[in-house]
Amino acid sequence: MPQTQALPDLARGRTLPRHERIIEQLASKGVVEVAALAEELGVSAVTIRADLDALEKRQLIRRIRGGAMALRPARFERPVDLPSQSFSEEKQRIADQAAALVRDGETVILDAGTTTLAIAHALPEALTDVVVVTNGLDIALALHAHPGVTVIVTGGRLKRGGRNARASSLISPFGTTLLREINADLAFLCCAGVDAARGFTNGNWEEAEVKKAMMASARRVVFVADHGKIGHVGSARIAPLGQADLLITDNGAAAADIQALEAAGVQVTIA
Repeated sequence: MPQTQALPDLARGRTLPRHERIIEQLASKGVVEVAALAEELGVSAVTIRADLDALEKRQLIRRIRGGAMALRPARFERPVDLPSQSFSEEKQRIADQAAALVRDGETVILDAGTTTLAIAHALPEALTDVVVVTNGLDIALALHAHPGVTVIVTGGRLKRGGRNARASSLISPFGTTLLREINADLAFLCCAGVDAARGFTNGNWEEAEVKKAMMASARRVVFVADHGKIGHVGSARIAPLGQADLLITDNGAAAADIQALEAAGVQVTIA
């Protein structure tokens, strides 16, 4: 377990072991959910919400709907293994909604990411004559056996994906060369953050460059992001919200956040 600084009880001036456990969970997972914490710590959901509120007031965590996420510097790049463990059900709903947009005969760009990998798995077997262009090695492998899909890999330098080698992606140099020669019907992109003022952002500049090239190569651009990314801002800007045709997120996003995003110029679909 990571070592954490003892956190004083705001009311009584003593240490709360629960707070330490919550911080430890955030250090290892990045995101925690109220229901899971309540079950693990043997307290009510009301108690956990009060704990999270207290920690947020001390600027030690960031509250999100249904839980909390760790505070990170703006340039923080999330570890590859964390997103695959966070919001898996929400990602699947988003993926199902996105996959339903793909039609026979289309050329589709799939950005490297866990949600786009879920889209690859969700593409109906009945699809025919679809070309998928991707910089995600796991996505290429997932679609290799799809009878109606031809897979094209972008090329570029291999960015390793942590402990899971298949989660690696292809980036610059040469990560955008092939994309400049493509006229895609649809592009599905992932991001590290979605913010009404800062737009779509990422924690890696080289990946952001590839994402921009994907947007330029597609007639329609769809971002896919679970609610844990709403309000987060990474250091590498991808695009303003208005440059995307659609954002697909899940129902964990706060209504006020969705309204702010739509007011900033992007259509939002809740999966």
